[in-house]
Amino acid sequence: MSRVHAPLPADLYVWPGPRTYTGQEMTELHCFSCPPLVDLLIAQLMDAGARAAQPGEFTLRAFLAGKLDLPRAEAVLAIIEAGSRDQLKDALAQLAGGITRPLEGLREDLLNLLSDVEAALDFSDEDIQFVEQRELLLRLSRGLAQVTLVQKQLEQRSVGGAAFRVVLAGRPNAGKSSLFNALIGSSAALISPMPGTTRDYLVRRLELDDTIVELVDTAGRQQALNTIDEQAQDLGRRQTERADLVLLCLESGQPLSESDRELLERSGMKAVIGVATKCDLAAPPAGFPATSAVTGAGLAELRTLLGDQAKIRGQPPLVPSLSRCRHHVDACLEHLRRAHAAVLFADPAEVLALELRGALEQLGTLVGAVYTDDLLDRIFSRFCIGK
Repeated sequence: MSRVHAPLPADLYVWPGPRTYTGQEMTELHCFSCPPLVDLLIAQLMDAGARAAQPGEFTLRAFLAGKLDLPRAEAVLAIIEAGSRDQLKDALAQLAGGITRPLEGLREDLLNLLSDVEAALDFSDEDIQFVEQRELLLRLSRGLAQVTLVQKQLEQRSVGGAAFRVVLAGRPNAGKSSLFNALIGSSAALISPMPGTTRDYLVRRLELDDTIVELVDTAGRQQALNTIDEQAQDLGRRQTERADLVLLCLESGQPLSESDRELLERSGMKAVIGVATKCDLAAPPAGFPATSAVTGAGLAELRTLLGDQAKIRGQPPLVPSLSRCRHHVDACLEHLRRAHAAVLFADPAEVLALELRGALEQLGTLVGAVYTDDLLDRIFSRFCIGK
């Protein structure tokens, strides 16, 4: 009995270069999202001579084709790995050219300035002055101001502002305030068996090794019955929106409510972790870290978890890029300062030319006009497969 293979519909999109992400011609094959079919299609493409993309290969090709400079290429990875809206905002700003765009005009001006200085060296016997001292000082001062501004922008992005903010949320009487007190080691929050005791929110700082965590206790999530309840719920929602991490407190032995499931499954940039409370009174839900403010069970593990989450946030995806950029910006500034001093004190033109070449080399390395294979390996090896 012969088998009849029915054709499966698929769409083939062809993107002619150079108006593509990589600058090269690209094709996309769209078919059913059925894993066995996709695996079979990939296997046949491999047999026909195709190969799997290397980590960061598409972005590397875009960089080598001049579609992206190096900081923008690094920003692509930072966008993929962004863990908060602030990190995404910084990465998008760098992708838009927030670091290198102001330096493109400066690099062009320094190249022209260097050509004038070297031309004067070639005609030193003729006593021809291609650029006056006043203009030299003005153009170098303008360059110093531009690079100093970029240096300040890098410093602002690399220094985290507020402490890592953890908000305790959950239904009334879920043990939030007891867990809050147990974590900070004091009785700052009022505790009562009556639901709704917490109306306002409480903030305390928790020191975990060398990391500071800001812990926030909020009112229980429930339907507002009066104006005071409505205000308490509004305050709690605002704190949850501002949180870097939400700890959803779930009372052991109680089923998850619809609002609990909604908060756990919410999409977006905010991390939400469910924590079982009062595990000394009932069995905790499966899959949730178990804690008890009475016996202290699970508190050490929870503190470790909070510390780890804070450290992850403290090392944003742009850190390697900012560190590399800062090094070249600092070196460029030093060369420009020495070039300015060489003009001011009428040093030989050879000294000025040497410092200008040094500044241009640092700018070139910063934007990727000058690079090494080792540098590219270190940058693009951190990318996911393909992208």
